[in-house]
Amino acid sequence: MAKGPGRKGGTKAQDPAHKMLADNRFARHQYEILETLECGAELLGTEVKSIRAGQCNLRDGFCLIRQGELQLHNVHISPHSHAGRFFNHEPLRVRKLLAHRLEINKLRIALEQKGLTLIPLNLHLKGSWIKVTLGLGKGRKLHDKRHEEKRKTEAKEARAAIARL
Repeated sequence: MAKGPGRKGGTKAQDPAHKMLADNRFARHQYEILETLECGAELLGTEVKSIRAGQCNLRDGFCLIRQGELQLHNVHISPHSHAGRFFNHEPLRVRKLLAHRLEINKLRIALEQKGLTLIPLNLHLKGSWIKVTLGLGKGRKLHDKRHEEKRKTEAKEARAAIARL
């Protein structure tokens, strides 16, 4: 089937310019995500190569606002395998995130007043840039997790029952 002149080729999920590099599925289980924010990250060259190779772990990551800057803590990016020890990066170093001043102030107010947490949800490519999606979340209690899991299984069973008809 030929594509028309006004049609774009592919969707966002298939487009190589929007490739998912790392995902923090555990965060959506632990926290109720109220709001998301996409921002850039200040990375070293060896970090970019390791992330593109899939050598990144976001599970224990969190974000803080220090001295008016957004910082990413406890995200493990493995050292690049083809770089020497001198040129490589520290796996758990604090990384600066790039966001507008108004967005940072809005997040700071939410973190201080409402007692929310800022966690990295995923790393993805946007064009040739590596972006971080942050989630402003509220921690779930054990009964909330059970309720959410029950709701998901009921929805899955309902979809299966409809498919059988």
